[in-house]
Amino acid sequence: MASRLLESVSRRTFLQSTAALSAGLTTALLVPRPGYAQPKTLKILQWNHSIPGYDKWFSDTYVKAWGDKYNTQVIVDTIGLAGLNSRAAAEVSAQKGHDLLMFLWPPPMYEDHVIDHREIYEECQRKHGKPIDLAIKSTYNPKTKKYYGFSDSYMPDVIHYRRDLWDDVGLYPDSWDDIRNGGKKIKQKHNIPVGIGLASEIDTNMAMRAILYTFGASEQDAAGNPALKSKETLEALKFIKALYEDTMTDEVFTWDVSSNNRLMLAGTGSLALNAISITREGEKQKLPVAENLWLAKAAKGPVRRIGLEHVMDVYVIWKFADNIEGAKQFLVDYIDNFKQAFLASEYYNFPCFPQTVPELKDLLAYDPQSKPTDKYKILEDSEAWVTNIGYPGYANVAIDEIFSTWVISSMGALVASGKLSPEDAMNQADHEVKRIFKKWKDKGKI
Repeated sequence: MASRLLESVSRRTFLQSTAALSAGLTTALLVPRPGYAQPKTLKILQWNHSIPGYDKWFSDTYVKAWGDKYNTQVIVDTIGLAGLNSRAAAEVSAQKGHDLLMFLWPPPMYEDHVIDHREIYEECQRKHGKPIDLAIKSTYNPKTKKYYGFSDSYMPDVIHYRRDLWDDVGLYPDSWDDIRNGGKKIKQKHNIPVGIGLASEIDTNMAMRAILYTFGASEQDAAGNPALKSKETLEALKFIKALYEDTMTDEVFTWDVSSNNRLMLAGTGSLALNAISITREGEKQKLPVAENLWLAKAAKGPVRRIGLEHVMDVYVIWKFADNIEGAKQFLVDYIDNFKQAFLASEYYNFPCFPQTVPELKDLLAYDPQSKPTDKYKILEDSEAWVTNIGYPGYANVAIDEIFSTWVISSMGALVASGKLSPEDAMNQADHEVKRIFKKWKDKGKI
C-alpha cells in the first residue's frame, strides 16, 4: 500500500490517485476466507477541517479503503473547533467514547487517560525517519517519559497581507516593526486596520505568544520553569500596546476565532495571522480581494524570527478505547499515506514526518489554483520558524492550562486597552503562571 501511495503525484492527478488507492486496498478483500472474522469498529472524532475537500477525502476515500483492508467499520465524527475540549472532557468523565480523538493543540492534561503513544512514533520513525522536533515537543512529557499523543501534522501561523496596500506605502511585513509602521501608514491613508486579535480565542493566543517569543520572552524556560516576569516581556507588552494604538480598532477585543478571516476576505483588513484557510477561501469564492492576499513568514522581532503553529494536529488513544490496536494501526498507516493527506488538505496539513512528502518544496512552488502560482512557496522552510506552545520548553500541562485559561492573551488585552500598565499586567499574569506551575509540579507532572 505504501509504495502505491508514495509515487510522485501532482494536484492534477490527485483524484485519479485516490481512486487507485481505494481499489488497491479493497481488491484483496473481495472474496471472504473461511472463518472470516466479524467486522471490528474504529471510532474517530476530529474537527471540521478548514478545507472541506480534506474531510471528503478522509471519510469517503481513505477511511473506506482502510476499513475494507482491515475488515473494520470506521465511524468518523466531526465537530467544530470550539467543541473539542468539552467533548473530550465528557468522554473522559464517562470513560467511554471514541477510539481516536484529534485535538488541534497539545493536550497534556489528559496524560493519565491515554495510552503511551511511543510505539506509534517508533514504528513511523523506522519507516519514514525522525519526526520534526515540533511534534515531539507537542506530545512528550520529559518528566514522566510518556508520549501523551501522536502528531501527524501542523499548520504554520503565517502572515496574510494585502499586497496592494503594503506596496502603496512602500513596506513589506517582514518584522514586527514593519507591521507596526506599515500598518499605521495604511490605517492613516486608507482607514484599513491590522487585524490581530486581543480576545479570549485561539488566534489571539498564538499571536501574543509569537510577539513574546520574538522579543525573547516566554512563559517558561527550556527546563520547564516559569519565566514570564522579565524585561523582555515588558518590552513585548509595550510593543503590543503601541501596535494596537497605531494600527488597530477596538473590535479586536471581542473577536472570535474566525473574525480575522472575515476581515481579510471582506477586504477591510491590511494584515492578519492565520493558517492558509484565508487565502484558500478567497480562491474558492473567487473574491475580488483574493489576488491581493499574499503570505509572509512569521515576523522577526528584536531577538529572533519565530511564530506558532496555527494548529497542531494531535491524536490521542484513550486507555478506555474499545479498539486500541486498530487505532494504533490506523495512525501508522495514515503516516504511510500522508502525502495524500497533504494534497487533500490543499497544503494545509504539513507533515511531522518530512520524508512522507519528499517533493513538498516542488508542490509549494507551483499551485495552479493560486495567483501567483508560487504564492505558497513562502511556506517551504516553515519548520525553521514555527515552534510549539511552551517554547523553548515542552508543551506541558502547566502550559496547557495557561493556554486554555487565556492568561497570555488577557495580559496583552489589559495592556493594549489601558486597563493595566505593562508592569502590573505582567505581574498579575506572572502570579497566575507561577501558581499553575506549582500546582502541576506538586502533582509530579512537570
